[in-house]
Amino acid sequence: MSERPQEPKSSRDDDSLLPIDEHIEEGHDDEGRKVRHRGIYLLPNLFTTANLFAGFYSIINAMNGNFYVAAATVFVAMVLDGLDGRVARLTNTQSAFGAEYDSLSDMVAFGVAPALLAFEWALGSMGKVGWMVAFIYVAGAALRLARFNTQIGSVDKRYFIGLASPAAAGVVAGTVWAFSDFGIQGSNMSFVVAILVAAAGMLMVSNIKYNSFKNLDLKGRVPFVAILAVVLVFAVVFSDPPRILLLIFLAYAASGPIQYLLRLRRRKPMQ
Repeated sequence: MSERPQEPKSSRDDDSLLPIDEHIEEGHDDEGRKVRHRGIYLLPNLFTTANLFAGFYSIINAMNGNFYVAAATVFVAMVLDGLDGRVARLTNTQSAFGAEYDSLSDMVAFGVAPALLAFEWALGSMGKVGWMVAFIYVAGAALRLARFNTQIGSVDKRYFIGLASPAAAGVVAGTVWAFSDFGIQGSNMSFVVAILVAAAGMLMVSNIKYNSFKNLDLKGRVPFVAILAVVLVFAVVFSDPPRILLLIFLAYAASGPIQYLLRLRRRKPMQ
């Protein structure tokens, strides 16, 4: 009995026309069976790439002294960061690659970019203290993102543990945007900026809970007055974006410690 010789494979699974490794990701289908997916999803990663570019563009403008543009670009990155996750969920294109790519992009846009922006505008005049404060913020953002990735699926989705990196970036970039728009030199308020930047970095790695607003139902029907409220919010924000956005993110950053203190007060036994 003769065995049929095996036909040579025309192309191996790991062969590629380009000298670039093909991404292969293991996952599970609806029945729980292990499957291997080749390639990445294009649509959500386009938004993530745009988020990364916005962070990089902010850094370039901060180094060139265009603080107004650099700060505004950080807020553009926030919009793009919110879109990539929602697009992935709506189109059912979530992946481990997309989650890791999103975190790396967030590190640039909401970690390095705001810290460098604050350093170039105000903290540089403080010498070594200035870059140490900027590094505290960068390290806080990196630790915050790393902890967030390891806690997915194990914490209450209604809350963030620690200040989210986009919100921290909103505090830092909003401060630069609001005051540089008035022509104020950062060196004149370097001490205040240092406190804000350091506080934002520490809040990111704290165990203080912040409302994530993920329990809001954006797909269901709402009263007609809700859309009027949304229009009013947009009108207020666009009437003075630098100051209004700064106030919003300062209020959100302060909401966590305030709620934490209120909970401690309620737990304190009555004497």
